[in-house]
Amino acid sequence: MTEIVIVRHGQANSAATDEEGYDRLSDLGRRQAAWLGDHLAATDPQFDHVITGTLHRQADTARAMGYEPQVRDPRLNEMTYFDLARAMEMQHGVPAPTTAAEFARHLPEVMTMWAEGRLDAVPESFDAFHMRVTELLGELSARRGRVLVVTSGGVIGMALRHVLSLDTGGMAQIMLQVMNSSVHRMSYVHERLMLAGFNATPHLDAPDRAHARTFI
Repeated sequence: MTEIVIVRHGQANSAATDEEGYDRLSDLGRRQAAWLGDHLAATDPQFDHVITGTLHRQADTARAMGYEPQVRDPRLNEMTYFDLARAMEMQHGVPAPTTAAEFARHLPEVMTMWAEGRLDAVPESFDAFHMRVTELLGELSARRGRVLVVTSGGVIGMALRHVLSLDTGGMAQIMLQVMNSSVHRMSYVHERLMLAGFNATPHLDAPDRAHARTFI
């Protein structure tokens, strides 16, 4: 059996307005990752493979957890949300969100427009994003043992879309719920990949860590 343990990176620079500016962990993001690493060290710390995307916030999360990435695979990189948001504004007159409530309304609309091919001149098509994520899941499923994957919320949403046969709206709703440093588990058994756990944050359950449960 193969177990894939997927972790979303810790909180990044939520005040950023572009992809480069967002790609660094906040101080809280580093603490979230360190707490998760402590939890894993006390429970089940051994992984046969450790893989992250090439983004700084992903690899730095793994390192703050106490794991050095063995492979940094660009297929685990996040979709370029800021580019999609700019295309939405320029091509459809939908302004980028400035609050969490606006983001919760904006993301599903962006995903729908993107999936329907109604956003032009963006770095990557929805179909290409889907293909790279599902291709990697297939490769990881063929490995034996436990695999630690550190990636981003959009990749996790696409992975769950694949495993649970979600539509685009369902994927967007999943993405809105994925917390920073959350843990998602998939198992490859009976010749299929199945969801075994979603959005767990046991390292943040203590009352004095309630402030550290973040989504953005």
